[in-house]
Amino acid sequence: MSQTHPLMPKATAVWLIDNTVLTFDQIAEFCGLHALEVQALADGDVGSRIQGSNPITFNELTAEEIKRCEEDTGARLIIKKNDLPKPKKRSKGPKYTPISKRGDKPDAIAFLLKNHPELTDAQIVKLVGTTKNTINAVRDRTHANAQNIKPKDPVTLGLCSQTELNAIVEKAQKKAGTYKEPSSTVDGTEPMAESTIEAAQPKESEAPMDAGMEALAAEAAKFQSQK
Repeated sequence: MSQTHPLMPKATAVWLIDNTVLTFDQIAEFCGLHALEVQALADGDVGSRIQGSNPITFNELTAEEIKRCEEDTGARLIIKKNDLPKPKKRSKGPKYTPISKRGDKPDAIAFLLKNHPELTDAQIVKLVGTTKNTINAVRDRTHANAQNIKPKDPVTLGLCSQTELNAIVEKAQKKAGTYKEPSSTVDGTEPMAESTIEAAQPKESEAPMDAGMEALAAEAAKFQSQK
């Protein structure tokens, strides 16, 4: 698939704004942006810290092409074909974790090892974005910070979502044969225990008599007393 827009559209737009007399519409179409975005970049409302990227240096435009469109505001810039390799998708592996949270991983690993022993090392690696070496170090207490490691829920630490944790634990439990389907009623509430139901229902001997039954009982008692 041929390249239709510059690799760094906003940075390229900033450079074109600063170094050419192209219209906002021309720059917007070339960079794959809206004309209002280009105007906001020009006004400094957004992207004030974006450093311009020269499309000529990156072999995306020629000076002649820029000049052609500067002289004709109705013309549209045509990106230069190049043989640069396309960026490759990141291969599967431990997910990226912000630097600020990487120190929390040993605590999360300790929590998972303690509370979910059914999880494999590979599943823990995927869940919190760690390595098997780190897991073994936490498990064997040979980690450099072993004395300060305290089990903490990875969800609370922000290393994964509750949905991700539930899904991976359920999968591990099903594989281990320890998974139990959660019992619930149609409306999602927990079913009431039979003993609770029985306790809530009045016994026959405790059921209050209505007025007709009371009158009948009184007549029967009177009849018995007259014998």
